[in-house]
Amino acid sequence: MRFRLSALAVIVLTLVLMPRAGFAQGTAQRAEITLKQNYPNPFNPETRAPFGIDVASCTPSGRLYRVSVRIFNLLMQPVATPVLQGGTGSVAGGQPLENVSLPCGQYTWYWDGNYQGTKKEAASGVYLVVVTVDGKSGTMKIMNAK
Repeated sequence: MRFRLSALAVIVLTLVLMPRAGFAQGTAQRAEITLKQNYPNPFNPETRAPFGIDVASCTPSGRLYRVSVRIFNLLMQPVATPVLQGGTGSVAGGQPLENVSLPCGQYTWYWDGNYQGTKKEAASGVYLVVVTVDGKSGTMKIMNAK
């Protein structure tokens, strides 16, 4: 019981303190990342959201950034890996966004609302989307309403 209360406290603090949009990579080659709200929100059964690696701060312009997007439930258990909607350069649309090399630009992730590797729809509730670029992470909340 004590573990559940501790986990709940961590979740509540994470939701209260997490950034709603954007985070920065803290290196000399700094890239500003923008996270925009998913749509529709709440969603049922699928959703998508734009994110970007800010072109204005990208130097050198040909640099590639290691990008991963993961969806977790409130207990931080992995639920799904969204796919890249559309495509760019050597990265095909529909490719899972897990350790993908992307240049600066604007992108959209897409999630069909199913648990990874299954055709089973994810349960109603709040999920966390974690976008990681070169080891730095940003988080946003999304809501599934059946």
